[in-house]
Order: sequence, then C-alpha cells, then structure tokens
Amino acid sequence: MTTDTAMSPRAAWLLILSASAILMITMAARLTTGLFLSPINTSTGLGVASISFAMAVGQFMWGASQPIFGAVADKWGPARVIVVGGAMLALGLAATPFVSSQWGLMLTLGVLSAAGAGAGSFSILIGATAQRLPAERRPFAAGFINAGGSFGQFVFSPLVQAVIQASGWVVAMMSLAATTLLTIPLAFLMRGRQAPSTAAAAAVDEFTLGRQVRAALRDKSYLYLHAGFFTCGFHIAFLVTHLPGEVALCGLPAGVSATALGLIGLFNIAGSLVAGALGQRYRMKWLLTAIYAGRAVIIGLYLLAPKTALTFYIFAAALGFSWLATVPPTAGLVGKLFGTRYLSTLFGLTLLSHQVGGFFGAWLGGLSFVHFGDYSWMWYADILLALAAALVNLPIREAPVHAATRAAAAAEA
Repeated sequence: MTTDTAMSPRAAWLLILSASAILMITMAARLTTGLFLSPINTSTGLGVASISFAMAVGQFMWGASQPIFGAVADKWGPARVIVVGGAMLALGLAATPFVSSQWGLMLTLGVLSAAGAGAGSFSILIGATAQRLPAERRPFAAGFINAGGSFGQFVFSPLVQAVIQASGWVVAMMSLAATTLLTIPLAFLMRGRQAPSTAAAAAVDEFTLGRQVRAALRDKSYLYLHAGFFTCGFHIAFLVTHLPGEVALCGLPAGVSATALGLIGLFNIAGSLVAGALGQRYRMKWLLTAIYAGRAVIIGLYLLAPKTALTFYIFAAALGFSWLATVPPTAGLVGKLFGTRYLSTLFGLTLLSHQVGGFFGAWLGGLSFVHFGDYSWMWYADILLALAAALVNLPIREAPVHAATRAAAAAEA
C-alpha cells in the first residue's frame, strides 16, 4: 500500500494530470450540448421545450449517477468506473443522430451519455485523488482537476460549433463520441490504492458507507452545501443549454455563443486554480459566499448592458471566473468535515443536488422561452438564487465532525 510520503511528485502529477484530462473530455461532452439544441430542433421538429426537457433529464442523470458510481469507486477503485462510463458516454452520443423522438433523446442524451459522463466526473476524480494525496495538496489538486474540465469547454465549444457549421450536427456529434473514448486508456492511469488514513479519520473509515451517509445527512453544514450547490447547478445548466438561444434572440450569429461558452471555460481555468489556492489559506465557506454573491452582481450588470457581442464576451469572462470555482471549496469542505474514505460518495451526493438544480435550470429555461418569448424571468431567478446561496453558506462550520459521526454510528449499532 502506498503512503502519503511514498507517492513521488512524479506519480502525484501523473495522477492529477490524468484526472484532469478525463474531466476535460467528459465535461466537454456535457457543456457543449446547448450547441446542438437548435440543429436537433431543425432536424426533428420536436420543439425547444421538448428537447430542453430531454437535456434537463440529462442534467439530473449526470448528478444522480455520481453518488452511485462514487460508491462503486470507493469500494473497487475509480478505473473500472471510468472505463464503463466512457463506453456509455460514447454510445449515448453516437446513438443520438438515430433517434427522432423526445423519448429517444431522453434515452441517449438524458440517460446513456449523461450517466457515462457522471462516471468520469468531479466526485469520482476528485475523490480518487484526495484519497491518494496528503491533505495539504488536496485543494490544489481539486482546483487543477476542475480547471481541466474548464479547458475542455474552452477548446471544444468553438471546435464543435465549427464542425456543426462545416459538416452538420451529426458529424459533430459522432466526432465528439469518438473523442470520449480517450477516457478509457486514461482510466488505467487512475489505478492505485488509497493512502492510509490519518489518525483523525481512522475512526470514520471503520464505518460502513450507509452509516457515514446517514450521519452526513443529519449534519446542517453538509445540507447547507447541498442548498448552495443546487443554485450553482441551476445557473450552469440554464446557461449551457440556453445561452445560444439568448444570443439568437439578440440577433447575433451562432459563433458568438460558441465563443462565449469557450470564454467561460477559459476564465474558469483561472477561477478554479485561484479557488484551489485560496482554499489553502482562507475559510472555504467565505470563498463560496463571495462566489455566489459575485454571480448575482455579474448577472445584474449583464441585464443592464446593451446586448452586443462584446457584452456577451465580457459577461462570459466575468461569469466564467466563478463558473465551476465552487467545486474545489465544496469538495474541500466535504473532505474536511467527513474525511476522504467516502468522499466520492458524499461529494457525489452534493453533485446530485447540483444537478437537481440543473434539471430545473435547463427545463424552466425552455418553458420560459416558449411561454414568454425570452429568458427574462430566468435571469431574475438566477439573481435571487445566487443571493440565497451566498447567505446559506454563512452558517457552515468547518470543524471536522468525526466525533459526531462516531456517536451516531454507536447509537445505530
């Protein structure tokens, strides 16, 4: 068994880089789906609301799959989970051009590809690295891995849009499906055994997964993290699904939305790295409060600004800095509260709440467009939810809860 000190810097970097590369690919597949909404609608005639609902199911399934795959990864290791997920993701994307009904899209984009992406996403990758790295390196590793997902969005958004314009959405979807198969060889670099637990976490490691989850769900700080992450998912799913539609409503070309999505990814690379670094120096709940409050301000300024291409680029850059910068401090808080033994599962559950918010963000965005002809009410909801998320993070306490968990486990025994 490896130890924290036995893992060489080279081995640690290989672990972090492979996890970052996997997330780059799976998040690219997830965060470019909005670019396909209009082409699929033109091809199938299903309507924006129906396609949005199928994509909303995908948002939920991406979150729902993560605690399940996380539990499997916690028990048998992440490599097998990532291999299965890569195959599912590729199959779901490749099958999408062959379906023409809402139910078909719900199966391909909503279940297969979404669950497959969840098997190679934050909870599994950050959990796997946190279990193998010393505590002082985990915030940086989480930020670096998160930046990989953002880099995928930055690179793939304009590429996918270019292929759609040059060769059609079917070729773009098939190309994306083929690319996701690269996660399978990368998964073998994630093999390895967990480092031994510290003395503080050793007692928690003795608990069964069920006892740990039940104890966590009774902890108010953990529930506050869920509430904030719900808002984060609402924001992100609404934007990745409907930003192309918002751009079109403003009379701007599709290339503006692809560039904006790419800028979100580019600036979130910096945001993720900064969040990971600051998490080593400042209380993580203050970082989350600042991120959510900042989003409310950014969206408010966007609503007041003239809707030009430059406005969308500035908006994307500003919002991108906080886009998924919530992930490192949220994962860090979960690990700090409960240790890393079941981090993939516990953080996966917070991502489930994130994607419940994502379901409503994607679905209600489509309904708003159909019923009101624009997305105004969604922007107002974004602001209110961001302010609520900023407030709900304030009472979080960052002290480990190992003693409370032991007491709960003893009572259940």
